[in-house]
Amino acid sequence: MSLIRLLVPANIRHSSGGNVYNARVADGIRDLGVQVETVPVDGSWPDASAKDRRRFGSVLGAWEQEQEHEPGQRSDVALVDGLVAVGAPDELEYATKSGRQTFVLVHMPVPETSGPEALQKEARALRAASGVICTSSSAAAVLKERGLPNARVALPGTVRAAPAKGSTPPHLLAVAALLPNKDQLLTVAALAGIQDLEWTASLVGSEQADPEYARLVREVVSTSGPAGRVHLSGELTGAALEAEWGRADLSLLVSREEAFGMVVIESLAHGVPAVVRQGTGAVEALGVARLQDADGGTRLPGAALDLPRGGEADAGVLGATLRRWLEDHATREEWKACALDARERLPGWDITATTVLDVLAVTS
Repeated sequence: MSLIRLLVPANIRHSSGGNVYNARVADGIRDLGVQVETVPVDGSWPDASAKDRRRFGSVLGAWEQEQEHEPGQRSDVALVDGLVAVGAPDELEYATKSGRQTFVLVHMPVPETSGPEALQKEARALRAASGVICTSSSAAAVLKERGLPNARVALPGTVRAAPAKGSTPPHLLAVAALLPNKDQLLTVAALAGIQDLEWTASLVGSEQADPEYARLVREVVSTSGPAGRVHLSGELTGAALEAEWGRADLSLLVSREEAFGMVVIESLAHGVPAVVRQGTGAVEALGVARLQDADGGTRLPGAALDLPRGGEADAGVLGATLRRWLEDHATREEWKACALDARERLPGWDITATTVLDVLAVTS
C-alpha cells in the first residue's frame, strides 16, 4: 500500500481556500482507503530561507538515492502544495534526479506581477514535478498559456449543508480573510451607497493575515455610514460559521484575483446565491452547477460583475447590483431558486479525491 505525504505550508494559519482544500482532500483520500500523512513545512513560503528549503528537501528525500522496492512494497508519493513548491525549485529538481515521485498541487499560479524571477522558479518547479494538479480550470489554463506542463484539474468538492433560512431584512455575507486582494473595502463602499434600503451584512474572516488592511477596513466601516449594519466578526469556524450561513441571503466574493473561490460553492451548498467578480476563477465556481434553459442559455445562481476600473466606479456597479437584488423580488427569487437547484447537484469531495488518486496512480 502506498503512502501519500501531503506537504503543506505551515505559515498559512488562517482558514484559506487552499488550507480547506488540502484538509478535505486528505480526508477524502483516507475515506477511499489510502494512507495520507499531512506534513506542515516550516518556512515563510514561497520566500523561505535556505535552511527551510534544505529541511524541505530532506523531507522529500531529495538528497538520497532511490532505493529499489520489492514487488508489492510500499512506495511513498509526495504531493506538494504549490506555495511551497514554487519556493524550492532546486529541491524538486534534486528529488526528481533521486527518483522520487513528487507531484505539485497548484491552488493559484504565481501572479504575473510577482516578476520574472518568481515566474522562473514556478516554471522550474512544475517542470521538475512528476505531475501537476490544479484546483481549477482557470489555474490550469494560466499554466498552459505559460508553456508549462499540462495539469489535471481536481475541482473542490462540497459538504452538503442545511439550506439557509435567510433573514429579514436580507443579510449579506462576505467570507474571506481581510486582505487587499479580497477587496472588502469595495464591498463596504458599495454598501455605503445603498443605506436607504433595509439590509444587514457580515464580513467574516481573519484579521491577522494583514492587520494593517484589517484596521483600515474597520476604520472605513466606522466612518462611512453603515457601521451599525456591517459586522466584522473575525474568523469563524464550526457552529458559529454555520449560523452565519444559516441567516444569509446573498454572499459576496469580489476578489481582484481568484483561482476558484471555494467559498462560492460553500455558499451554493447552503442554497445561498453569490456575486463574484468577472474575469476571476470565482466565475467557474459560480457556474459549477449552472442551469441550462430550454433555449440553450444558462442561468447562474447569482451574478458575475465586470469590475475593472477600481474605486468609485466599481463600487457603483456593485452597489447597483445589490440595489436591484434588494428591490426586485423576482430577481431574489430567481437567484435563490438557482442556488437551491445547484445545491442538489454539487460534487462531493469523494470525486475530488478520486481524481487526485488517479493522477498519482495510487491504489489502496
